[in-house]
Amino acid sequence: MIRLLLSLVAYLIANAVGLLAAVLLLPGFQIDFQGFILAVLIFSAFQTLAGPLVTKISLRQIPQLVGGIALVTIFFGLIVTDALLVRMDVGGVANLLAATLLVWLGSLIAAILLPLYVFKQLRDPKDRERDDAATSASKAAAAAERAARAAEAAQAAHASPAPAPQPAPQPAPHSAATIGNPPPNFTPPG
Repeated sequence: MIRLLLSLVAYLIANAVGLLAAVLLLPGFQIDFQGFILAVLIFSAFQTLAGPLVTKISLRQIPQLVGGIALVTIFFGLIVTDALLVRMDVGGVANLLAATLLVWLGSLIAAILLPLYVFKQLRDPKDRERDDAATSASKAAAAAERAARAAEAAQAAHASPAPAPQPAPQPAPHSAATIGNPPPNFTPPG
């Protein structure tokens, strides 16, 4: 149930992003602030109802249309939403065509990014399992690397011989007792 609600919210946000892109980028495409929410709801409802219908018709009648089902439903969704809302103005045929592409692109990008970054519960379970496995594998690899370094350090500590003791310093041949007395083999120059 929660997954269904999250999916609905993500769908509405994706359509809102698409409509907002059209409003911001197309001069003449206008939806006032209060009408925007209603436009998103009407547009999304039309797409939800018309999508399967267009798919079924295209599979039987026009199989070439299957790849463009989203564009067709967006196109007609914009027309229906514009007809039902006084607060929305598409701004002509050129804007309608451009808005169809912008809404499609904005919705597509949002539909891809929302499950990745906002609604992570909506990701495909296989993707979540793969991500979890990759995270577990990287953690295991890091732990194995730390263990290997610790083993190498322990082995190096046991394998290296203890440093040899330093011999005690020997007195210099001329210590304080011999100062002033020449060494036994000394011959003065001369």
